[in-house]
Amino acid sequence: MKTAVVLQHTPSEGPGRLADLLAARDIRCDVLPIYRKGVTVPATLGDDQLLIAMGGPMGVADADRPEFRYLADELALLRGLVARDAPVLGICLGAQMLAAAAGARVYPNTRPGPDGAPVPAREVGWGHVDFVARDEPALAGLAARELVLHWHGDTFDLPPGAVHLASTPVCRHQAFRLGRRQFGLQFHCELGRDTVADWVRGDAAYVREALGPGGGGQILADTDRYHAAALPIWDRLLGNIVSIMQ
Repeated sequence: MKTAVVLQHTPSEGPGRLADLLAARDIRCDVLPIYRKGVTVPATLGDDQLLIAMGGPMGVADADRPEFRYLADELALLRGLVARDAPVLGICLGAQMLAAAAGARVYPNTRPGPDGAPVPAREVGWGHVDFVARDEPALAGLAARELVLHWHGDTFDLPPGAVHLASTPVCRHQAFRLGRRQFGLQFHCELGRDTVADWVRGDAAYVREALGPGGGGQILADTDRYHAAALPIWDRLLGNIVSIMQ
């Protein structure tokens, strides 16, 4: 049986619906909470393993900080997997880590402020992504524009040789494929309804900074409105990617 090694950076960002999609394909899910003391990042993976790197509030730039030593170990693992074209899926922080391991720059997302100087452009809440590579098997069965959940303040350049898959006006590089079986998704499509509510409560300050005082309530209302219809679309995208990674 194949195994998906899931690198979890924070208690609130687990594999979510990915666990069910993996089980349906007879892939065992091995979650490693690498933020915990004593849990280490593997030095490499076997041919019967694939890697899934989840999100988190830290960033690639934190890899030099002692408390985030596991990020440096994760980058080393990813560099080896990139060299082998081994199967990888990175989501949010995981996508940024994959991009960095493949030689791309990761940096805060910005937009021009009122005086023309750059200001932070945090993309938080429900919004569309435009899929820009329509002949990609990973995007089979999807419309040109779909609704997802955003929760990030950093962005990245496309790694050398990567295929650009998705974009938004706020953040151009939303998804990419590298090699045959490596994927980065800046947005989230693995979340259950309750997890979205947990994020709104647990990350309330970040939501206010991005959206203002009513932002949390808007995300919850949008979740009630959109989540059920989004799930089959999310499952299609993630299922396509997992099937390609096998």
